[in-house]
Amino acid sequence: MRKDPFWDADLARYATKRPFLKEQSIWAIWIYRFGRRVDYRKNGVIKKLQTEVYWVLFRIVETLTTISIPKSALIGPGLRIWHFGGIFIHSNTIIGSNCTLRQGVTIGNRGEDQLAPVIGDNVDIGAYAQILGDIRIGNNCKIGAMSVVLQNVPDNATAVGIPAKILFK
Repeated sequence: MRKDPFWDADLARYATKRPFLKEQSIWAIWIYRFGRRVDYRKNGVIKKLQTEVYWVLFRIVETLTTISIPKSALIGPGLRIWHFGGIFIHSNTIIGSNCTLRQGVTIGNRGEDQLAPVIGDNVDIGAYAQILGDIRIGNNCKIGAMSVVLQNVPDNATAVGIPAKILFK
């Protein structure tokens, strides 16, 4: 099996040597990366079996950790989830590289037919933050804990509050 540079970058963000034993969030990230690899396989029996395995593992890990990262989301390398639990990512979300999520984060749409957010690189999202709608969070941003972000956030800015106000560094 080939090395997955995205998975290697994810693991590198976990300080512990054996994150599978100490960090439940890594289970959800691993299932997500596995599902993405399965999607790139050629159609056939193996892909079909692996897809079935993915869905079973996805539901088990989603139930145990309350982290939902569907394989259709596009997430760059180096995802780090601190303090697992209550994390939901919309299936059409795009997240850049080296992003950090904390417990209770929701990244999703605001209505049935609306698009999901696009998150840039090196974004740090605080606990229980909600990022909703067809918006873009720029590179190197910070989203404060419990913020509700409903508008674009430019590069290198911080968004805090309900609804979030944009602060510049």
